[in-house]
Amino acid sequence: MRMSPLPVLISAYRADLAHRATERRTHRRRQAAPPGQGAPSQPYGRDAEAVREYEETFTTVLMQSGLPKMMSRVLGCLYTTDAGSLTTAELVQRLQVSPASISKAIAFLESQDLVRRERDERRRERYVVDDELWYQAMIASARSNAQLVETARQGVGILGPDTPAATRLENIARFLDFVGESLTRAAEQAREVLHTKPEATSGGTVKPGPDRG
Repeated sequence: MRMSPLPVLISAYRADLAHRATERRTHRRRQAAPPGQGAPSQPYGRDAEAVREYEETFTTVLMQSGLPKMMSRVLGCLYTTDAGSLTTAELVQRLQVSPASISKAIAFLESQDLVRRERDERRRERYVVDDELWYQAMIASARSNAQLVETARQGVGILGPDTPAATRLENIARFLDFVGESLTRAAEQAREVLHTKPEATSGGTVKPGPDRG
């Protein structure tokens, strides 16, 4: 049975571990990078080194949530791309891995409702992350909870309603039922947030749109 990792992603961030990993990477880069050689140039006047550092940190957080390393690297790469989509060739170039590694990672991420495929004007297959995927993954997770609830309650009937094992299963079913309903309700209420555009401030920076919850 497929379980979406997204609920884990929400609570899995460990700032201390990510910070130490960042310090180690920075130290290695300072030792290994030749003078004058930095990260590729970035649009919007971004600091290229800061962007690369953030991509590594984001990948680390995804790995701490339970995603395998390559899947985390691909997902992190897609989410830090302005277009929100890349081809296999582009991912291979950015991550310096084989096409087979990208294909395997995409297949897994697609099975978890974390990416989708589409064709561009040149008929190339692109892998896309968009706002709606987070909502869909949350709903998929709620459905997985519903399946567990049903299975647990089947066990209650088989094991006998007054037995310790059946009581344990019934409590699990009640807990997951409540969590699943709460997750679905929260996803529905917060769905609009995923489509909120940032508002520009007087200084030219952006801030999140108003909370419509």
